[in-house]
Amino acid sequence: MKLSDFIYEYPRPLIAKYPAEPRDSARLMVLNRKERAIEHRVFSDIVEYFNEGDVLVVNDTKVFPARLYGNKEKTGARIEVFLLRELNPESRLWDVIVDPARKIRIGNKLYFENGLIAEVIDNTTSRGRTIRFAFDGSNDQLYQKIDEIGQTPLPPYIKRDVEVEDRDRYQTIFAEQRGAVAAPTAGLHFTPELVQQLRDKGVALEPVTLHVGLGTFRPVEVEDLTKHRMDSENYTIPRETAEAVNRALKSPTNYVTAIGTTVVRAIETSLSASNTLKGNRGWTDKFIYPPYDFVITERLITNFHMPKSTLLMLVAAFADYDFLFEAYQEAIEEEYRLFSFGDAMLIL
Repeated sequence: MKLSDFIYEYPRPLIAKYPAEPRDSARLMVLNRKERAIEHRVFSDIVEYFNEGDVLVVNDTKVFPARLYGNKEKTGARIEVFLLRELNPESRLWDVIVDPARKIRIGNKLYFENGLIAEVIDNTTSRGRTIRFAFDGSNDQLYQKIDEIGQTPLPPYIKRDVEVEDRDRYQTIFAEQRGAVAAPTAGLHFTPELVQQLRDKGVALEPVTLHVGLGTFRPVEVEDLTKHRMDSENYTIPRETAEAVNRALKSPTNYVTAIGTTVVRAIETSLSASNTLKGNRGWTDKFIYPPYDFVITERLITNFHMPKSTLLMLVAAFADYDFLFEAYQEAIEEEYRLFSFGDAMLIL
């Protein structure tokens, strides 16, 4: 398939600027692939679709306030520094994106309002830099300094100012492992009460970690999808999660459901020789687009995604391209709220 196959039109007012309140009151579109049927429900109804022994795999990554603003030495020019990933905790090295990039060169020092200082030590891409924070405290203390001045990295299509409340809004209730610059948004719809209902029914919620990078929002710029390369993202799959998933895969009556595309990429990456899920940690640059044979993922909870995005391509591979675009057209007609803070989809 080609990039142009993933273009669709949508009304801009359908882009959700805030999550539903409460979160599980978001709308839920249910796609039954076998029957080619579409239902319209509320997210809290999702409990009805799961049974004892089913496994829901969640991404427990935690978003940190990755967007910093500082000033360049001497000139005082205002600079945005977007923290992508920590390269080395001991040496305080980070991969970042800077703006305006033309003003930031190797050797420049950047000063932040709480006394934090960073030095540019390398160029990585046209806007990418490697920086080293000059900080003598512990790594936890450095994160505290970043938390003091950092802003929540809302997606660029959410056209509003960042608010203090976004630190909670743009975080799932599963968030434990700090390291993401974007939320695994399918998990945003869950509430503690809904999770308890699932557990009371005998449904297992098992964690994996995939630290979502800025590549989530990076546009695909080649028409031939075979030439696109994903950014690598760090993942961890606990042994206990792999064991629970593999038990469900062996059962004729239970299902493994991925909560979001990030979970899909992690569990479809970490395969054993016998095509079961393997407890593992590493990096994945897996790019999933039609056609693709899913090995672990049997059901999927996801949001509605941007045109031409790698997330949309992954969901099209899972749901069937024609069926998914039929569903998207219906969602737009029914005025579903779109993208990160928008409504949800369950694909059976």
